[in-house]
Parts: sequence; C-alpha cells; structure tokens
Amino acid sequence: MTDNMTLSPLNTPLTAGGTDPNYFDWQEVWYPVYYVEDLDKNKPTPFTLLAKNIVIWWDEKAIKWRVFDDQCPHRLAPLSEGRINEVGCLECPYHGWAFSGTGNCEIIPQQPSGGKAENSPRASVNSWPTKVCQGLLFVYAGNPENANKTSIPIVDVLADNSDEWVCLNTFRDLPYDALTLMENVLDSSHIPYTHHKTVGNRANVSPVNLEVVESGKWGFKGVWEEGPRKGTLGRQETTFIAPSMMWHDLTSKQFGRTLTVVYATPIRKGECRLFARFPFKFSSPFPKFFIKLTPTWYSHLGNNGVLEDDQIFLHHQERYLEEKGGSENFSKAFYLPTKADLFVFEFRSWVNQYKAQPFPNATLNPALSTETLLDRYHSHTKKCSSCRTALKNLQRVKIGVAIATSILWAIIPLLFLILDHPPLIGIGLLSLSFPLGVSLWFILSNLEKQFYQGREIPPRNLPKK
Repeated sequence: MTDNMTLSPLNTPLTAGGTDPNYFDWQEVWYPVYYVEDLDKNKPTPFTLLAKNIVIWWDEKAIKWRVFDDQCPHRLAPLSEGRINEVGCLECPYHGWAFSGTGNCEIIPQQPSGGKAENSPRASVNSWPTKVCQGLLFVYAGNPENANKTSIPIVDVLADNSDEWVCLNTFRDLPYDALTLMENVLDSSHIPYTHHKTVGNRANVSPVNLEVVESGKWGFKGVWEEGPRKGTLGRQETTFIAPSMMWHDLTSKQFGRTLTVVYATPIRKGECRLFARFPFKFSSPFPKFFIKLTPTWYSHLGNNGVLEDDQIFLHHQERYLEEKGGSENFSKAFYLPTKADLFVFEFRSWVNQYKAQPFPNATLNPALSTETLLDRYHSHTKKCSSCRTALKNLQRVKIGVAIATSILWAIIPLLFLILDHPPLIGIGLLSLSFPLGVSLWFILSNLEKQFYQGREIPPRNLPKK
C-alpha cells in the first residue's frame, strides 16, 4: 500500500496532467478536498473525487491524514460509516475488519486463531497520497509514484511573510461542473451585473480589455491593464493553473494587495467543490483588525449569498452548452465578440487542445429544482465546523429565549395573586418581555434560515426602493 507522499527535490518534477504533451490527464493532479479545520480527527469523513468515493481519517500513530477507497475489501461496505477503533485503525462497520494507515488489514475478527487471511493483498485497501498545505488537505488522484514529483497547486506568495496577510476562506459543493466554475471565475466582466448589490455594481461597468501573456499545458497567465471599477483599483493579473485553480491578483493604493483564489475540485459530472480564499495585505492595520474580529460563520453566510447570485443560471447554462455540442463546440455555441471574453476563450481552447475533460463519457443529469439548487445546509453548513457550531448555538439561544419569555410572562398573573398591589413598573417591564422575546425569537429564526437555504431572488433582481 502507498503511504502519504511528500515532495522531494531529488525527484524529477512532473507537470500536472501526465507526461503526454498533447493530453491532460485529470488523474495526475493534486486536489484539495477539505480545509483541515473542518475535519474531525475522531471519525472518518466521506468525499467523492473524480466520481470515486473516498474516506478521510486521522492516523494518530503516524500523525497524518489518510485517504482510502471508501469500501471494505471484504463485502464492499463503506468504511466512512465505520469508526477509528481503540488501537487507531479504521474499522469497517459491517464485520469489524480493521486497517492501519498504510491500508493493510490488521484485524479480521471472524477468523480462528492462527489465521493469516489479513496478509493477502486482497485484504488491503487502496491508499491515496495526501499532503497538507496552507490549511488544505490535498489528495493525489493518479499514479502514487508520481505524487512526490508533482507540484501541489498553492499560491506561493502566501508562504512568504504570512503574518502580513489576513485570509478569509470558504467552500461549498456546487451543482455544476468544475469546468463551469473555472470558466465563471476567470471571467471578471460578469461581476458588476451578476453580483450587483453584493460585491458588484452596474455603475462600474466599462470595456474589459484582457490580454494573455503566457500559456501552455500548465495553464495560462493574463492581465487586465485598466483593472476593475473603471481603473480605480489598478492593474489586475490572472493566473490559471491547470486544471482547476486560478487567482486574480490586484494591488491598489486604497486597499493594498488583494487576491481572489479559487479551486474547483471535481466531484462528479455536474458537481464540484469550490474552495475560495481571499488573502488581503492592507496598507492600513485597521481593516485587518476588523476582519479578524468577524466570526467565520458570519463571513460564510455572505459568501454563500454571493455564490447563489449565479448558481441557478450556471446550472442551466452548462446543460445548454451540452445540448449544443459541449466544450468541443464552444466557439459556435458561445458568441464571444469582445476582449472581455478572452480568458473564457483561452480556457475553453485549453480544454479542447489537451482533451481535458474530467468525465469524457458522462452526461449531465436532469436539471435540479430551484429549492435544491439553493440548499445551503447539505452543500456547506453540515460540513463546515464554524457554521455547524454556530447553528447549534443559535438553536440553543432560541430555546433559551422562548423559555425565558414564557417564564417572565407567566410571572405577571402570579404577582396579582401574591401581592395586593403589585408594582406597576415591574408589571410594565414584565409585559414588555413578551413582545421583545417574540421579536428576538423571530430575528434568530430568520438568521437560522440562512444556514439552511439561500434567497430565491438575488439582490440584483430586487425592485428599487
């Protein structure tokens, strides 16, 4: 079985995507699958990468994260439904077979004393190479022998002078392809319209003259000399690292340096996990101070709202593209007459040139309902340690408010029974407890809903006041 790999300068480096210069292999890539802070070391966590079910678990003996195929070799039960047992092995929930961090079977409870069935290669579980970088757990999907030769896609500048950066992170499972996500985030020109009233403004629309300065199988780099907001923020550089990472890099006198980093991890056809990172290096210390004071869960509620600005139409857009021949026919399916679409054109051309389809023989499922597309709980909240904890605490506070309001309201008739002349000020204050309690309960309920479901009408479509 393959142990976790680390990068070694003694190995000949490989470009992600395999050695064929004319073909990009999506297997031969390091992918982020979780922020480490969202993983529970006490239990296994399931995930799906490139349509393969895997299980993530903490190996206390080796002090590292392990990733296995999510099926026991005995009767194919999902190991993610099992547990980490008392001796630190991953234990199958069906019959208790247990596996060490290397994937070797250590325990078969049903065999008689002296049995050696666990020594058979058939008793082992396939282990995937893993590596933790910049707070993300990365998994290598291809040949394990290539893992320690292949670079992990990270933003190099974040490794230097890290104390100067403040970084906001989020993630979400999205109901559209990794290709669709990457195409969307490479396109800065949609922000003033799609994200009007969230992170954009239609008043900032102007011609977008993009330029590609370097390209290859590895991806491409481009610049927008004028930059967003009609040039008020300065030049923006964009880097696409194939197949599923990109970042915009912007430095302005007003705000300092800002990066928008996005990973698009392919789950299956029509579904991906987005990891978004927003590193800031401010020219003033005050914004950094206030950002650090903002609860993570509160930032995530806002991030989810931004993602939902285009979630519905992207889900349908990729189906329309598939009907018109897919990415191979994008130049006919899309009408791209301006330089604002240059990065989209370059990206789709890269897909076609290197036959870079993560699921070449798969087709999209029928479109989902709007309610399903706007689900936040299953796509984010339950998998996010910050939001999951905040939701539980919020629900406890709601119960406390309801109980306290009921008790205070019940005290009023008791005062009339006990006292001949109860104080009017006390009665007045107690009377206010009911409307205040009810109002607070409704405020908390509205906040609670934001952990479960997104808004159906995006802010850009709300009527003017």
